[in-house]
This record gives sequence, C-alpha cells and structure tokens, in this order.
Amino acid sequence: MKNIKTYKTGFKKIRFFILSLLSLIFLNSCESFVSIEPPKTEIITEEVFENDATAESAIRGIYSQLISVAGFLDGSNFSITFRAGLSADEFLSFSPANNEFFFNTLEAENNQVSTYWNHPFNYIYATNAMIEGLANSPNITSSLKAQLEGEAKFIRALCHFYLVNLYGDIPIITTTDFEVNRLKSRAPINEVYDQIISDLQGAQSLLSADYVTSERIRPNKATATALLARTYLYTGQWTDAEQQATSIISNTSLYDTVPLNEVFLANSKETIWQLKPTRDDINTNEGLNFILVQTPSGLSVSLSDELLSAFEDGDERKINWVGSYFNGTTTFYYPFKYKIRAGSPGIEYSMVFRLGEQYLIRAEARAQQGDIDGAKADLNIIRKRAGLPDTEANVQASLLLAIEQERRIELFAEKGHRWFDLKRTGRADAVLSAIPLKDWQSTDALYPIPKTELANGINLTQNPGYN
Repeated sequence: MKNIKTYKTGFKKIRFFILSLLSLIFLNSCESFVSIEPPKTEIITEEVFENDATAESAIRGIYSQLISVAGFLDGSNFSITFRAGLSADEFLSFSPANNEFFFNTLEAENNQVSTYWNHPFNYIYATNAMIEGLANSPNITSSLKAQLEGEAKFIRALCHFYLVNLYGDIPIITTTDFEVNRLKSRAPINEVYDQIISDLQGAQSLLSADYVTSERIRPNKATATALLARTYLYTGQWTDAEQQATSIISNTSLYDTVPLNEVFLANSKETIWQLKPTRDDINTNEGLNFILVQTPSGLSVSLSDELLSAFEDGDERKINWVGSYFNGTTTFYYPFKYKIRAGSPGIEYSMVFRLGEQYLIRAEARAQQGDIDGAKADLNIIRKRAGLPDTEANVQASLLLAIEQERRIELFAEKGHRWFDLKRTGRADAVLSAIPLKDWQSTDALYPIPKTELANGINLTQNPGYN
C-alpha cells in the first residue's frame, strides 16, 4: 500500500512525506511554520523535535493539510462531505466525475476512492512519526509533549474511524516500522474500533480541558470525547456513549446551543472542533462549493428531492440552512449552513465536531437503553431550536426512527453523517434501493479497496462486489 510503504520506492517516498509534513513546509497555512531544510540522513525526527516550537509547528501543519489539501475532510467538492452525500440520498449529481458515487457504481480504479484511502493513511503515518519522535525527544517540555501526543492520538483515531466506515476491515497502522507495516493485512472492524477507542482514551488523558489557543482549532479533551461518544454509539456501547456525550453537554461554561445562523461561525459556542481555512480569499470550502450562483454543472451538487421532502413543515433549518438558485426555469436548492461563498475570511470555519451531534448521540443511546423520557428530552432540545414542537414518538421503535430523522436534517452535508448512519443502522438497503435513479446493491455500502493498493499490498483483499 502506498501509504504504508509497500510500493516500489515506498520507504524513500514515505520518508519524504513525513519529512514534508513534519518539516513544516506547509507554506499555505494560516499560521507561520518553522522551515527546516530536508535532512539527508536518518535524523528527521531529531530535527523536527528539536524544540517546542518545531514540534508544535508539526502538529499545526497536519491541520493545515487537513483543510487545504483537496479530498478527505477539507470540505471541497472532492471531500467526504460531498462524495458520501452523493452516495447517500443528500445530493444530486451533475457531472460524470460525481456519477459513480451518486449511482453507487464505484470502481476500484476511481481516483477519489484512492484519495480517501491514501490521505488518512498518510496522516496516520505522520502521527505515528510524531508519537515516536516525542517519546524519543528530551528537548520538548513535558506539558507540551503530553498535549501533542494527545492530539496525534486523536488524529490517528479520527483517520482510522473514517477508513473503517468507508472500507470496512482495514490495516491498523500504529508504527513507522517499514517491515511491520508492509505485511499488514485487513483487521476486522471490531479490532479497528478497539484501536480507535484505545487512542481516544489515551488522548483524553493527555489533552487539556481548555483550548490551547484562543480559537477552537486545536483538539482538546472534549474533542477526543466527542469522537469517543460517536464511536461508542457506532459500536452499540450505549451506556458509554451516553456518559461521554453527557460530559460534553454538561460543560456549559464551554459549550451551548446557539441560534441556527450562528452555529457555523468561527469559534461559536456550539463548536467542539473546527478546521481553520488557510486561504485569504474565502471562508470555507463548503461555502465556496455548495453555494450556487449559476445552474449547477461539473462538480457542483444540489440537494436531492428526498432530502428536501424530509423537512417538516415549519422547520426553521429549511429556512436558515437551505439556499436556492433560480435560473429562469428551474429552482435548485443547496446547503446554506455556510453563508459566505468568497471573501471576508475568518468569519466561518469548517465544522468537524459540534454540540448538536452530542445531544443526538445521547438521545439515541438513551433510547436504546429504554430511557424514553431522557431520549425525548435530548431530541426536543434540537427540535426546539429548529422551531418544531416536541416529538410525538413515545415508544422505542418510533423514537429511534425520529432520532434518525432528526440526524438526517440536523447533520446533512456535514462530513458524511447520513452515509454512515444509513450503514451503521442497517437501513441503507431499505432507503437507497427505493430511489429509482440509484443502482443500489447491498455490497455498495463499502467503497472498494483501491486497485493500486491491491496490486502493491502483500496481504490485502478486495471488498465483496468489486473486481
């Protein structure tokens, strides 16, 4: 696998990647990074972890890449937000480049499928290098070393989380050792989640409860907790999911719900973690690429009829979070959570984790445990903000469907939530097979392992349904 150094020039290229990443050459970042000349020998980590400033710049460099490199989590029209939304039932496609995702006819040769595999594994390798470098460096102060190790473990867990939800069984990579990594086979999903949970628990113990800057762009303890709550929900560990979500919800000094038109503002109190855009001419990739100013074409998308019809009458999210463009004959609707298409940088940041999701996690976890009243109370907090009356669901089955509906409307066009929800709840077949335009097969729930990785990976196998 390219990302774990099994291609022909693997070791040199991965060393170059980690050198490029950890040597802080991300000159397009919103912050100034220390520049280090590429070392010619094995002393990469010695130079990167020479002092507090260079080590901290390395982790900031990873966040800069997450938001500025097209694909994965950057919010561009190559990102998981766009393409997973097409795979689900959120968007309509207007381009052959999007059609494989929309029609659920992906092939293993699809370049974007490779991106969603390679990018997370590259970041995983980078975080492994950070963890190892921090452990071997006597020059980093102990408090900073703990914070950076916690952030690295969180990012590693986040990448494994997206990989396992996109591809199913995946290799678990926790070292930079070439001989170990090149022989890795796909680990069962439950083992991947065990690693994610272990990393997040480690991150919780290391990260500060407060943010290390005046902005919410570096993960803190609550960020790790938010992903841990989501992970417990996905794995059916309801009590743990409830407990983790509660620890964030109860921290009212840092987190609270805000009006719909303030949710996605930079550092809103709804924010648990955002990515700060690095360009000077836009706010977010989501705003730039979602907001329609002409008839959609190319990589543009519009909201599907299925999503639009799912809004209840009177839902203020349809007023505040859905925009429209009329071309003289047809009206196209688009996500309008981010209001600024270009200019005025610094007003909106790209949301990764927020409080609204934690209320819905706790609602679902409580419903699964039979706490109907508690689940309804959490659900109604989200509904009240949207101008809706309390839910009428009073038994577990109907309440779980009501929570699924609320997640669909609350979290649409955000980092692949709908796609993952349909799969983890076993509802993908029923929902997606009912959409006439789609060519849905049960095996479409997992993306194919990229063909290039199969050719180079010694112990890799393809997902069912793909060649």
